[in-house]
Order: sequence, then structure tokens, then C-alpha cells
Amino acid sequence: MNKCRSVARRMQHIQPFYVMDLLAQARDLEAQGRSIIHMEIGEPDFVTPAPIIEAGQNALRAGYTHYTPALGLPALRQKIADAYYIRYGVSVDPLRVLMTPGASGALQLVMSVLINPGDAVLMADPGYPCNRHFVRLVEGEPISVPVGSETAYQLNADLVAAAWTPQTRAVLVASPSNPTGTLLSVQALYDIHQVVQEKGGVLIVDEIYQGLVYDGECCSALSIADDIFVINSFSKYYGMTGWRLGWVVAPPEYVEPMDRLAQNIFLAAVTLSQHAALEAFSAEVAVILEERRQEYMRRRNYLLPALQSLGFDIPVVPGGAFYLYARSTQLTQDSFQFAQLLLDKAGVAVTPGRDFGRHRPEQHIRFAYTTSLKNLAEGVERIRCFIGD
Repeated sequence: MNKCRSVARRMQHIQPFYVMDLLAQARDLEAQGRSIIHMEIGEPDFVTPAPIIEAGQNALRAGYTHYTPALGLPALRQKIADAYYIRYGVSVDPLRVLMTPGASGALQLVMSVLINPGDAVLMADPGYPCNRHFVRLVEGEPISVPVGSETAYQLNADLVAAAWTPQTRAVLVASPSNPTGTLLSVQALYDIHQVVQEKGGVLIVDEIYQGLVYDGECCSALSIADDIFVINSFSKYYGMTGWRLGWVVAPPEYVEPMDRLAQNIFLAAVTLSQHAALEAFSAEVAVILEERRQEYMRRRNYLLPALQSLGFDIPVVPGGAFYLYARSTQLTQDSFQFAQLLLDKAGVAVTPGRDFGRHRPEQHIRFAYTTSLKNLAEGVERIRCFIGD
């Protein structure tokens, strides 16, 4: 009988994504006939806009089923570059735009070409959990910097300067962010970039919720400098999660090594998805996406005061994405147990703070308003009854 071979040591640092466990439990309960209100998963409830789907179908019929260049379809890279200029007044060389299998593929490329074993990457805590794991995968050290409502749950220049060490290689920020939905202004991004540049490091900006902005200025870090890595995706704003298509705008000197690496680890992003995404920039799709943005804003404007009326503390109004990050200490001292009981007894699925870092996770819960206003209202009523029992 063969002995079980050992798993690589790096896997000790790759934690499970708890929200996926909760989602699986919720699906099991639904299979048993239970009604579940889903406020746990960060995925748009809207299907991909019809014109994009039709473009994908047309691409299949036309026989576009072969590999594209590793960096992506030239026409799509040009479309993305054009969009930066049209929306933000930023000139981007399309040769700097690299298509990837989702934003996750982009982050894997960036970390791989930047981080040596032992190099540190600063990021906010709470933050998207997989970011830590991308750093660990290349034997780097993710340094989670605690942030709170006083900085809108974001890093700032002072925090970056205070956390910097000789081992620090890069800083990763997100705007809008997951799990908090808060934004970084152009000035805040500029100030962070100044510190990173002075220290000889690299700034990486996650903009995958770009476009889903309700308050304040919708901007891109590309307006600041050319030496910033900017990550984006067709998943959230464009509603194309299952198409697995993202991109990174890289500083010019990193394009060639990223091209080489892409050839080796995934060869190219999905051909069908790239052809479909060409339609994402059409005027017809723009109208659909604006209607959806307005609907998300209506949901946020309903859910925020509704949760506050139940005793959840939301000290910072999220300006984007589709999340509310709520302090739950008036209701529980263990948000993980609370989320589990809420699912089991009330049929409402939410995400406990432990998914997003180590900074007071037991005190927080993330609510995703990726479901209809009707469902949100039902969810709020179920929570009201649950906490009243």
C-alpha cells in the first residue's frame, strides 16, 4: 500500500474560503426544501447582459475556438485602453494591457514577477482573503495591516510608511474594496504611491469593482503614474463571473516577463470570453450596466438603514461594490457562530468576518446585496425575528 505523499509546506498557509462552505450548506438546505436568502456570496445576481452572450454565441458559430496570443486579443486590449481614455481621460498603451483568466490570474502573474521568497506585501486587514494566498503561493510574506472605520477600512500613506520594513517589496490596495465597499480618492492613491515610490517598492491596485461606484469619484490609479500595476475584471461590473476573464495594466518593463510566464502557466485567457467581451464596451451594454448600477445603489440605500435598525453598526457608508461590512457586537461576540445559527434557524446566509483577516473578525459580518430588494426585505425580517427570539 502506497504511503500518502506529503503536501507542499506552502499549503499550510492557504486557508479555506469560509463563505464557500456556507454557500454549500445553504445549497444543501435548499435541496431539502428550505427557503434561503443569499447575502453571502459576492457575485452579481444579474445574468451577463444579452448582447455579450450573443457575441459569445456568434464567436462560437464563427469558429473562434483556438488559442489567442498569451497577452490576449489585440482588439480587446485596444478596447480596454480606449475605455480608460473615454471614462477617465487616461492614455494607456494597449501593449500594457494583458488579458488573464479572471483577476485571480492577473494577481498570480503580478505576484510571480514581483515577489521573491521572503519579500513582504502590505495589504489592509480586513481584505479579500485570496490576496494573502497569492503572496504565499510565491513564498512571499503577506503583511496584514489592521484598518478601521477611522481610515474607511483602507490603508493610507501614514499606515504604509509605518508598516514598511526592509523586506517590503509591494503594497496592494483595493478601491472599491471587498469586504467594506469603501473607496480610495485620487489624492489618497497619490499619497500612498509617493511613499511606495520613495521606499523603492511597487504599488498594486485592485479595481475589479470599478464602475460600481455610488458616492464620490470613480477614478483609476492609472491617472497617477505608469509604474503602478492595475488589476481589473469583467466579473463584477460587467456581470461575467463565469466567463473567467480579467486583465492587468502593467508597467512597460514588466510586460515581457509576464508574457513569458502567461505562456507557461495558462497560455491564454479563454478565447470565447475575449470575443464576447468585445461587446461589453458597446452603447447598448452601457445602458444595461447603468440600470444595474442604479439598482445596486437602491439596494444599498435600503439595506444600510435596515441593518442599522436591527443593531448592526456600519460606521462608514460604502461608496461602491455591493457589500456592507457591519460591526455586530451589539448582537453577538462571535460572528461566525451567529452566521451559522442565522443560516440554520432563519435561512439567511451571510459571511462572517473571519474570511477577511485577523483584525476583529469575530466582531464583523459582511452582507452582500447581490439579490433583489424583495429578497433583502425578507432577509431583514428573518434576521429581526431571529434576534428577537
